[in-house]
Amino acid sequence: MRQDSLSKVEVRAITGLAGLYGLRMLGLFMVLPVMPLLLLHYEGAEPFVIGLAIGVYGFTQALLQLPYGWLSDKFGRKPLIYTGLLIFALGSMVAAMADSLLWLIVGRALQGAGAIASVLMALLADLTRDEKRTQAMASVGISIGLAFIVAMAAGPLLAGWVGLSGLFWLTAVFSIFGMFIVWRWVPSPQRVRKHLDAGGVDTKQLGKVLLNPQLLRLDFSILVLHLLLTGVFIAVPGLLLDAGWTLTQHGFIYLATMLLGFGLMIPLIIIGEKGRKMKAMLLLAVSLIAMALILIPTNLGNWALLPGLLLFFTGFNLLEASLPSLISKQSPVQAKGTAMGIYSTSQFIGAFLGGILGGTILTYWGPQELLWSAAGLCLVWLVVLLGFKQPRHLSSRIFTLPALVGEELENFKQQLANTVGVVEVVFLEEEATGYLKLDRQQLDEQALNSLLLND
Repeated sequence: MRQDSLSKVEVRAITGLAGLYGLRMLGLFMVLPVMPLLLLHYEGAEPFVIGLAIGVYGFTQALLQLPYGWLSDKFGRKPLIYTGLLIFALGSMVAAMADSLLWLIVGRALQGAGAIASVLMALLADLTRDEKRTQAMASVGISIGLAFIVAMAAGPLLAGWVGLSGLFWLTAVFSIFGMFIVWRWVPSPQRVRKHLDAGGVDTKQLGKVLLNPQLLRLDFSILVLHLLLTGVFIAVPGLLLDAGWTLTQHGFIYLATMLLGFGLMIPLIIIGEKGRKMKAMLLLAVSLIAMALILIPTNLGNWALLPGLLLFFTGFNLLEASLPSLISKQSPVQAKGTAMGIYSTSQFIGAFLGGILGGTILTYWGPQELLWSAAGLCLVWLVVLLGFKQPRHLSSRIFTLPALVGEELENFKQQLANTVGVVEVVFLEEEATGYLKLDRQQLDEQALNSLLLND
């Protein structure tokens, strides 16, 4: 095996966990574009209750994600993953058999209670070398993006065949199959380790993250983004139906607009990253979403909805791809895992608030007012982002600590810190791991490599 190649254990870990993450997201998102329509025949199907049924999984996800991570440190990753998948499957079955909105809400809450996202990322970190971590995390990100696209397209198509109950049964099957993947394909780690980049929330670092205005703006951004996603899709399926598009056609509309939006997003990401214009890209993405939310409810005929959806998904895809990278770049090395944990929790809170607020507005006003309110929230979002500072273009490097102790190790750390282009140095001595944050434009690569190779 070449030194820079993935090992067999890493290949199995990455493919298995990325696939498992994708299956979970596929199950969660398939119902998003169809629930507002297929719940209407339930007794008491008011918009607020429908919004609660859609968003309640976000509440239990936000509540339990961090405890799952802490428990996995104590009892092991796989037992917590099995537990979470079992609860997720149970919630899917409850929702599938629900004969009332109350039981469907219970089922959705149980789905969210299988909050294993942080445990999956920690297990992935346990099973991959430090230098392969970024590649592993990127693979998970790709699987989530693909799952979202497939779910939004497949949900309406499958719902016309198996109904909402069938979608939930399919989700339960996905969860059980996920347990099989963990059992038969994903390796077991030799030991559970602490990872600064994927280790969940460290209470000692909470204050550092919560008092960082740059990170808070990014947390606010992911919260609002998923608030809008959940809230808007309480209204959009009905607007498409009113415009003459059948439920089956909804899937093709979502697929086409999402794929086009993904294609438009790629050059914008390149401009933002290579041109050091990420702040401009954030402002552009929010502006596109605001324009979409103004355009979609205008009464210009059934085809007018499509450019609005295209603008929405272009902005959505741009933010989904940019925000995690910005969190990683903006957070201090020691607080990176904590920053990512708070970021993920903010995302789930946003999904819950989107269901509640979207349902409330739809109950007392209507879909146009809901979308215009969402556009108004985008203006607040733009104001918040005006204070965001263009991030330095920093990268990370993880390495194995040399066999040094005491003063020698401290001297080695100081030498690294004094190297031109090294912004931050953190050692985890108990894990024999070092973390560097680097400014590649200024970095003295030769001096850094000399230090790391010689020691």
